[in-house]
Amino acid sequence: MADTKAALGQLGECAERQDFEGAFALVKANRAELAKQMQAEGIRDELKKTTKDRLLLSFLDGIDFASRPLDESLVRLEKLLSFQQGALVLNETWGLGTVKRIDYFYRRITVDFKTRKGHQFTYAAATDMLERAPENHILVLRQSDPSAFEALLREKPGEFVKTVLKSYGDMPVVKLEDICVSNGFVKAVNWKSFWEKARAELRKDALVTIPVKRTEPIQIREAVEDYGDGWLTAFSHETDPKLILSSVREYVAQGKFKSADDAAKSKIEERLVFAVTAARKVDDALYARLACLVRDLGLARPPATEMREYLWDRKRFVKAAATLPAREVGAMISFLSVDDEAKSRLFKAMPDFCFTAISEIISQFGGDEACRVAVADLMKQPKAPATLTTLIVGKYEMFRDWKELPPLITILTHAIALGEGRQGGETLKMQNIVRRLFSDTKWLEKIYSWLDDGDKALFFERFQASIAWDPSTHHTIVVRMTHIVPSLETHVVKVEKKRDYARLTSYRSFAMKKAEYLKLINEEMPENVRKIEEAKSYGDLSENAEYQYAKDEQRTLMQKQTLMQADLEAVKPSDFADASVESVMPGVGVVVDAPDGEHVYYVLGEWDNAPELGIISSKARLAQNMLGKKAGEEFELPGGDGATRFARVVQVKPLPDEIRDWMKLPPGMQI
Repeated sequence: MADTKAALGQLGECAERQDFEGAFALVKANRAELAKQMQAEGIRDELKKTTKDRLLLSFLDGIDFASRPLDESLVRLEKLLSFQQGALVLNETWGLGTVKRIDYFYRRITVDFKTRKGHQFTYAAATDMLERAPENHILVLRQSDPSAFEALLREKPGEFVKTVLKSYGDMPVVKLEDICVSNGFVKAVNWKSFWEKARAELRKDALVTIPVKRTEPIQIREAVEDYGDGWLTAFSHETDPKLILSSVREYVAQGKFKSADDAAKSKIEERLVFAVTAARKVDDALYARLACLVRDLGLARPPATEMREYLWDRKRFVKAAATLPAREVGAMISFLSVDDEAKSRLFKAMPDFCFTAISEIISQFGGDEACRVAVADLMKQPKAPATLTTLIVGKYEMFRDWKELPPLITILTHAIALGEGRQGGETLKMQNIVRRLFSDTKWLEKIYSWLDDGDKALFFERFQASIAWDPSTHHTIVVRMTHIVPSLETHVVKVEKKRDYARLTSYRSFAMKKAEYLKLINEEMPENVRKIEEAKSYGDLSENAEYQYAKDEQRTLMQKQTLMQADLEAVKPSDFADASVESVMPGVGVVVDAPDGEHVYYVLGEWDNAPELGIISSKARLAQNMLGKKAGEEFELPGGDGATRFARVVQVKPLPDEIRDWMKLPPGMQI
């Protein structure tokens, strides 16, 4: 109590001297005692007495001391105080920014980001979404000393990666790549070579741990482990199978296992037996990694036959391969393939395997006739596995002497089919690889050099007939093929180019979209900030579901705002007065003769849609198929059953008065 009275007396002295900094330091130092005797609003009022600075007063009023614990209010106030004009700040979405202006009247902080200039934050949003950028942060280094940044990136890629990790925290390689590419540190096409150099450096750094799996975080330790008795004692009590695996691998990498005595090896074996048991029916990939490690160390327990049988059972080895990194997939396949019978089981499982496993099987057993026959049988099927197709067309040179395989034109037909349509999962990855191959001129040149004249034309015609590729990419590849083999020009099918139309919509739809946007920024986003503030008062943020839901909603709302703002800038309101009835275009009526009878549609703008009136958006698939058609011409009718049906344009006519009335600006609305 005496300490509290003393602190209050000192606060009074600070008020007389108008010493806000001293008062704030005093409150932070005595916050626990002050909180017992005073409400948070009372402490805020005492601080307000120590300054007449309008900005400081707006900060104090903007914190809302009454709705949260004093400690949290003081932290938020300290953060606001750090956001001075010119200060560098970090945002999870937009990266590094500079505080350009602080408006104490409206309680707004304006920040310039590289990709978002003049973005305004309320005080509450600023404390939630911004952090003062540390001087040693990688983004600060790039802005303050570009030459040092470039030198570090170019000459010491390992140190560069460590700086990124110290800036953002431990993270997996996949996230590291995303951060480096999205921030423009490294171009996507250069990432692989950059990471190879950086990894080579980091592997020599005793303080850095690079996990085998790309999904596990790279870690920077504070001190080097000596792997003495203390380490062995702690390891003997470890119960996390993943940590047991990584610890033993590090122990082996440091050369300690070879020189370890029998007692140490016995403890390591005991922990590995525990880890293998713990991984059963929980994590097949982890089980496979542990099994390979036991085999590599020459340990008797757990028995290798027992671990193999577990992986064979229910094709657990297939599931394990899907998540293991390439070199560990190879180790698992080597572990399993102890005899010809085991190899045969692997070959039969190839349709179920991921691309990495297929590659490893062919790498290890491509010289075996049984492997070649199994691959050939799969490629002769009407629909060959996407993984095998992708591997063979991508590296056909190594398969050219496989006499068991079907002709190259058959394999290419599988590849074209793989590039078509919508795919998912592993097949989508294979589709993307195949599409990149078809866009590679050097690959196409090699393929055509291996085809005879008849198959060259057949390959070209089959690809040209494929309509499921991106139109611009498809056209580019067709042209590229004719440059490689000029005689293919005679096989080119001329396609009429569709006209491009301006991005328009009716005044009605534009006004409604703008009203939706204004509701988003004036009601929904402020309400979300209120939810975040309320959720914070519930306690520990790491286990606070309401807070996590509100933050997820915030990200969604911000993305929605960005997209809607871009659309409102790109799409223009129109009454379609200039629309011509010579052919179907936005702003006309269309009489259609379809298999189920005659229909009338009114094709308007992008956001126009009123099926009950026959109004359809110009972006609807039906409208897209009709655009540019004249009376008497046919077009394809969209259908969900996969069947192809056609309809005919009977008449293109002006919009009637009732449709023009519908398009007008609704009463009371503005654009």
